[in-house]
Amino acid sequence: MTSLCAAQTKSASSKNTSTSQNKQAALTTNDAKINALIKKMTLEEKVSMIHANSAFAAGGIKRLGIPEVMTSDGPHGVRSEQGRDWKGVKGANDAGTYMPTNNTLASTWNPALGYAYGTVLGSEANFRGKDIILGPGINIVRAPLNGRNFEYMSEDPYLISKMVVGYIKGVQDQGVAACVKHYAANNQEEHRNDIDVNMSERALREIYLPGFKAAVQQGGVYTLMGSYNKFRGQYATENAYLMNTILKGEWGFKGLVISDWGSVHNTQDALRNGTDLEMGTDLSLMYSNVDQSAAAGGPSASQSLYDRFFLADAALEAIKKDKTLEPLLDDKVRRILRVMYATNMLDGAKRKPGAYNTKEHQATALKVAEEGIVLLKNEGNLLPLSKTVKSIAVIGQNATRENSLGGGSAQVKAKYEITPLQGLKNELGNQVNITYAQGYKIARNQKADPQMIAEAVAAAKAADVVVYVGGSTHGYDYTKWSDNAYDAEGFDKPDMNMPFGQDELIQAVLKANPNTVVVLMGGGPIDVSAWAGQTKSIVEAWYPGMEGGNAIAHVLFGDVNPSGKLPFTFPVKLEDSPAQKLGEYPSTPGNPLKQTYKEDIFVGYRYFDTYNVAPQFAFGHGLSYTTFKYSGLTVTPGSKSATVKLTVSNNGKTAGAEVVQVYVKDEKASVKRPEKELKGFEKVFLKPGESKVVTLTLDQNAFQYYDEGKKQWVLEPGKFDVLVGSSSRDIRLTGNVTL
Repeated sequence: MTSLCAAQTKSASSKNTSTSQNKQAALTTNDAKINALIKKMTLEEKVSMIHANSAFAAGGIKRLGIPEVMTSDGPHGVRSEQGRDWKGVKGANDAGTYMPTNNTLASTWNPALGYAYGTVLGSEANFRGKDIILGPGINIVRAPLNGRNFEYMSEDPYLISKMVVGYIKGVQDQGVAACVKHYAANNQEEHRNDIDVNMSERALREIYLPGFKAAVQQGGVYTLMGSYNKFRGQYATENAYLMNTILKGEWGFKGLVISDWGSVHNTQDALRNGTDLEMGTDLSLMYSNVDQSAAAGGPSASQSLYDRFFLADAALEAIKKDKTLEPLLDDKVRRILRVMYATNMLDGAKRKPGAYNTKEHQATALKVAEEGIVLLKNEGNLLPLSKTVKSIAVIGQNATRENSLGGGSAQVKAKYEITPLQGLKNELGNQVNITYAQGYKIARNQKADPQMIAEAVAAAKAADVVVYVGGSTHGYDYTKWSDNAYDAEGFDKPDMNMPFGQDELIQAVLKANPNTVVVLMGGGPIDVSAWAGQTKSIVEAWYPGMEGGNAIAHVLFGDVNPSGKLPFTFPVKLEDSPAQKLGEYPSTPGNPLKQTYKEDIFVGYRYFDTYNVAPQFAFGHGLSYTTFKYSGLTVTPGSKSATVKLTVSNNGKTAGAEVVQVYVKDEKASVKRPEKELKGFEKVFLKPGESKVVTLTLDQNAFQYYDEGKKQWVLEPGKFDVLVGSSSRDIRLTGNVTL
């Protein structure tokens, strides 16, 4: 474990160095060759490059030696073969490494693991012949009910920005393009195709765009995916302001804008407003074998698909009528070819061989899960459990539930998946008597089952310790609710409650055996207020990937000291969420559906801390089996910056890691600002008794706000508090700086 972490840290430090230089410039290296190649293309060939020709493939001009671009989901594993490539046969070599979901990665607060994570995805994409992997997902976790929160990272744009850069570089250092998504304001799944999102310019700039900007300028991401929703009246994928003005103009993005599947709606808008490659169309056609149609005398693949794309026949006809559109077409083709050169697809370049589901990849999956698991509560030091315990009752269907094939487009065909029950058995072998009771049934509208509860209570009474594994779950079939669609693309959660009657079950189990550890699985906040005060220990495990069961066991029994921190706030109840309290969620009735983000910049902890609303568990919260002392804070001002230095000590008897979090508060501003904002962090690994000096630099971005009147970022002179702590609600040291 130690060598892996050290290697990852070293790798990230060399690859993940942030500079002010825009990393997009590297994409233009071969523009002379690209321009010469474009001149050889007919108009029809150019148009053939800018739309899909099957579910996950696009473009290709055989005459000129230009191959198709092959894309693949997803954000936490290379998806099983689908569309034209799917042969419907068993045993296909597409069962790979199922990484923990992106919210688990964010919970590590470890950018080095972001790089390692991306390296696994890039390597496996290479092995499978994929040119673009459709991840990472970095939309702001605005509301607890978004069914796709598990694919995203955080409610905080700074944390997202730091984690996304490593992920992208890890993927792209393997010669595969990452595709950051979904740009922008895709914060709910219900009505995602017809909702019109409106927000202030300040909220857009301060909250919803920084992660994408970091992906472009610091991560050098090659491709970006537009989202389904409208933004200020125009679909995001073909939105002039988002794509032309900000992304390609202000940020200097030189890469490829890909539509989400079916997110293009208008030929002229797509041609003029920055959509470079249109993907997705009629699913019944995409997932059929069009080659069979052609062989039977029917239309060929291109003939079948052309009239179903806005950037196919319709675009061709539009350009023929208006020659001023052809330079826009050339720009789209140029961007596609830039990505092809960057991913070794042209001029006889050789693809990196890649590797698939190796022991090293599995070890990275395990490491991310271990560092991402969050210890939320541990009264009386119930955890870590002793391996001398004689009997354990494992309760809950999530203890035996595999999740890799759930969630929609994020599904992964895993080579294997260690469930929590199996992980405990792997940990303890035959030395401990482990019993299992299902406790609840995962099914639509399922309520508490008296018989199952009775069985669970009996098991709990007979055991020394109970490990309850519950929470949410992916739906295997995300097109309907028959197998539950919590945490799945295309659906939002109906509420924040524990589903399937689990509140009643947990209360009965706790009454039967107070020595109960509750392990939660899921994609985000869940209401635990019915029983949180009664249990001694709560662990958030998210969707921890193929090695998740082993990681959970390692944390519960102290082989690994938990070091994960929450990347978003857990409200006590849904009504406390700012999207519900101050904003509009999920939408305002009408045609079209409109939603205004009335909470503005006060997303997540910015709202809870500014308006003094007590959370169930705070942003940045996460306990350890040891104790850390903070001391010796100094804040040294620069002209428009500050250097923060402090000492962190491990005062306990167990090696562990602490995430030092630095927040900034503007004491007096001409606009309303949050109580505090995260502007720096570092994960520090310490042996018992060890101390380390932590030095963090706060550049001018840490002190600025976006001035809507001036349409620019502003750093107002004045005094700023610098707050250092273990979470947004656990501030240990306070300093200040005047700029």
